[in-house]
Amino acid sequence: MKKEEEEEPLTSKAIIKEVISVILNVLICFLVVFLITQFVGQRTVVSGRSMEDTLQDRDNLIVDKISYRFHDPNRFDVIIFPHDESGIGGEEKDTFYIKRVIGLPGETVRIDGSGNIYINDILLEETYGTEVMANPGNASNEMILGPDEYFVLGDNRNNSTDSRMIGPINRDIIVGKAWLRVYPFKSFGLVDNIE
Repeated sequence: MKKEEEEEPLTSKAIIKEVISVILNVLICFLVVFLITQFVGQRTVVSGRSMEDTLQDRDNLIVDKISYRFHDPNRFDVIIFPHDESGIGGEEKDTFYIKRVIGLPGETVRIDGSGNIYINDILLEETYGTEVMANPGNASNEMILGPDEYFVLGDNRNNSTDSRMIGPINRDIIVGKAWLRVYPFKSFGLVDNIE
């Protein structure tokens, strides 16, 4: 009984103070989540087969949005860029493309009729394509990349809409680098990016 006497009933001032505290904590949580997803990393889901065998349909990835603030993408990095700014068109707002960087700014890219990729007239040694590329697309003619342009391909070359069809990707639309596969759990691990 003595304990009950010591407790003071909640005043309206104390209730208001508690409500404000809860609201502030929720706002701080939202701010932290916003800052992380805007500037540090974000989750994205692979949709389609264009990056097989490296990535599978419905893989869940964490995208590193920090690295490219300090350096440019490297050859063979797996990058993410928005569908609606890629020049492809369509209705997929908030959809991102996931492709591998093949050509770097200032380079000349060409793909011959046998599916071989040439960078500055030198055969590119790479093992990411799953089969012989049937369609060189626009890259059957030399493509000279501008100072901020990248030539990207899907690893599943015959099932990918990429720079062969849409042209080079501009640096300023690149969101980040595919960094970590978080789902499915059996495939958990770093995404194959060559450093």
